[in-house]
Amino acid sequence: MADLPKTLDIVAPFFNEAPSASAFAELLAGLEAAVAGRFGLTVHKILVDDGSRDDGATRFAQALSGSWEVVRLSRNFGKEVAVLAGLDQSRGDMVLIMDSDLQHSMDISLKLIAELVQNPDIDVVYAQNDRREASWRRSQLARLFYSLINSSQRFDIPENAGDFRVMRGAVARALTSLRDKRRFNKGLFAWAGFRQKALPYSPEGRASGTSKWSRLNLIAFSLEGFTSFSVIPLRLISLSGLLAAFAGALYGAKVFFEVVFYGIAVPGYPSLLVAVVLFGGLNLTLLGLIGEYVWVTLSESKDRPVYIVRDVVRSGIAVRTTPGPSDA
Repeated sequence: MADLPKTLDIVAPFFNEAPSASAFAELLAGLEAAVAGRFGLTVHKILVDDGSRDDGATRFAQALSGSWEVVRLSRNFGKEVAVLAGLDQSRGDMVLIMDSDLQHSMDISLKLIAELVQNPDIDVVYAQNDRREASWRRSQLARLFYSLINSSQRFDIPENAGDFRVMRGAVARALTSLRDKRRFNKGLFAWAGFRQKALPYSPEGRASGTSKWSRLNLIAFSLEGFTSFSVIPLRLISLSGLLAAFAGALYGAKVFFEVVFYGIAVPGYPSLLVAVVLFGGLNLTLLGLIGEYVWVTLSESKDRPVYIVRDVVRSGIAVRTTPGPSDA
């Protein structure tokens, strides 16, 4: 029989979340007490400051209780990287990843933990957003994205599953070995495998501020996922080029037939302009898409650390650190 987990690390990245620091620290204190009472787990909290421009790190350090640390990165590296920084600091038997904007409730967190504690055959329990508030158009676009990125894959990226999840320590260590510079956590969590289970949930409303994800950010994030885990965009552009070439061949045959058998004059400028615009647009689209893949390859080939730690604050004392193997 496998040993029961004894420690739980809570990893929570944040960026400019000073207004919600006190409320989130209170939520963590309640969660710690509930976890200790229900499951007998000792909790260690790891908050990652992703280059905030406000005094969020200071406010968290003042409000947190129990065992905690605040890892401050040298600049804003993005939430995907901040999650990795938190996992690098983790040593617990179980690891819970959650947001610091209070959209991930204590009730759902306890349900995730309970599923993992009570089912030794499961390695990961992730929260799956039911998207009740999403518009029909956004839901259809999300469905199209997942159907495209999961085609021709040996693994499936679950729809509407983010970072909100709890995992066993072995899974967290395995994820830290994936040192992609351009990170797409949805894909990395799925690629790593292990036995996973979904738990539907509805996110709470934000306590303060607005979402950092604009439409342009979502488009860029989707492109990040495609260039990291799928060749489908290249194949679609190649298929479009093949169809355009086939259409051009048919049109050429039509023109030849009309000239030879009916003596119809070949249309000049309009047909030439259409052909130039069509094939020029396809070529530029293909070159741009190839450029995205080349940029990802270039980023991965550079020997840079994924992130740099400015310092770590524990119990109000700053401990200066330098990039080590965990940051590489």
